[in-house]
Amino acid sequence: MNMPMVTDQIITDWQPHFPALFGRHSLALSHNLAHSPLFTDDALAALIDATPREAYHVNYSQKTPGNPPKRREGEIKGLSGAQVLEVVRNGNIWINLTAPARTDPAYGKLLDSLYAEFEHRVPGFVSYKRNLTILISSPNVSVKYHADVPGQSLWQVRGAKKVYVYPNTAPFISQPALEKLILGQARETDMPFEPWYDDYAEVHMLEAGKMLHWPLNGPHRVVNQDMLNVSFTTEHWTDELRRHYAVNYANGILRARTGRQSLSQSVDGLSYYAKLALAGLVKFSPLNPQRQKVYQVDFQVDPAAPEGVRDIAGYSFSK
Repeated sequence: MNMPMVTDQIITDWQPHFPALFGRHSLALSHNLAHSPLFTDDALAALIDATPREAYHVNYSQKTPGNPPKRREGEIKGLSGAQVLEVVRNGNIWINLTAPARTDPAYGKLLDSLYAEFEHRVPGFVSYKRNLTILISSPNVSVKYHADVPGQSLWQVRGAKKVYVYPNTAPFISQPALEKLILGQARETDMPFEPWYDDYAEVHMLEAGKMLHWPLNGPHRVVNQDMLNVSFTTEHWTDELRRHYAVNYANGILRARTGRQSLSQSVDGLSYYAKLALAGLVKFSPLNPQRQKVYQVDFQVDPAAPEGVRDIAGYSFSK
């Protein structure tokens, strides 16, 4: 599939004061991608058909009485992309296409266009190691409280969802929790959550043609409205974000090995360079605590099954 490029200006309501807010405060912006040919049913079905197993996740939240929903990992097998979309439309699942740019270069061109625009509009912003992930999710699906490691934005293309964004400071995200996330010792959705956190959240109704960018590591959760949702996330790194990553990586190592509780998160001075050296030494050595993530698959997408989910004998894969 070789789709045309979108228009030059993707963000349609940019204001002169936005560069001072970008990356420091949440920014809810309008964009012109709601009618992009890259996100029609036909385009998404073709993309699903062409996506290899290692480049997607399909999840289901099983509601268990008295307990939080259990997030399960599944597989797509023997179905066309069009059939999968129909299951999503009527079921209770969500699909993450994690590398669409590798499957179809048109999505890579879109990603480059987005960041070229931000780099033009925000003085000093230079990004790298960028990625785009497409999210196709059922009506009323929710994504639990979590945080991400790189810089992150959420772009709504079809449908609507409510997004809760929380401060990226304690108690909403603790230093130890962030360090475990960065060290790969915890998954994004393992972060503790208390219902009263909502009293301090920014709440955004993200409709088609809206996007949201929030500060680094900002915890958030998402609740779909009663319709099929198509959105995508973009993630990136900058030199500044890498400095924060290195400090938190080193702090996680020091906390685990020395038991120290008070650790600076400064990204300047001699202590930063010492931590940068420690992070590099550990990360690129056999001492690296990070491991491949292992996923336990226990269901298959099935149009004939309740909520589009049929249990199968479990197996695991890593990536």
